[in-house]
Amino acid sequence: MSFGCENDIIRFRRKMKHQIPIRIKVLRPLAGVAMMVQRGKDELLQPSAKSAEQLIFDFEITVDMTEARPNFLGKYAQGPKDVRFIYVNSGTCAGQHSLWTRRAKISLVTITGDQIQAVVTTAGKVLQTEFEGIGRDGGPTCASVKGINWTVAAK
Repeated sequence: MSFGCENDIIRFRRKMKHQIPIRIKVLRPLAGVAMMVQRGKDELLQPSAKSAEQLIFDFEITVDMTEARPNFLGKYAQGPKDVRFIYVNSGTCAGQHSLWTRRAKISLVTITGDQIQAVVTTAGKVLQTEFEGIGRDGGPTCASVKGINWTVAAK
C-alpha cells in the first residue's frame, strides 16, 4: 500500500485554491531593452536571473480548482476567466525610456489540472514555459505568443 501518494491526491482535491510556482524564461532577449512581468495594473516584477542568453522570472500564482478548468487568480493573472494570461512587458511598458512599447501575452489556458497537481504534491517542482525574446520584426516579442508549452520542471 502506498499511502503517501494517495494522501497527497486527497489533500489536493480537498483544498481547491493553491499557490503554485511559475517560471517564465525569455530566450535571447533583445539587448538593451528591459523586460518585466506585469503584476496587477501598474506593478512590475524584475527578472530573478538574467544574462544575454535568457531572462528568468519566478513568482507564484493562485489557482482555483473548483471547476473543470483551472481558474488562475491574483495580480499576475490578466484577462477574462476563460482566457487568462500573463503579460511580459518590454521597453516603456517595463518602465524604461525606450523606443519600444510592447507586451507579450503568455497564455495560461493550456495548463492542465494534472500539471497543477504534480507541482502542488511534489516538492521542488515549478510550472515553466519559455519563448523567444525577439519577434519576427526584430523588436521584443509582443502580442499573443504562439506555441506556449507549459511543463513541470525542477526548481
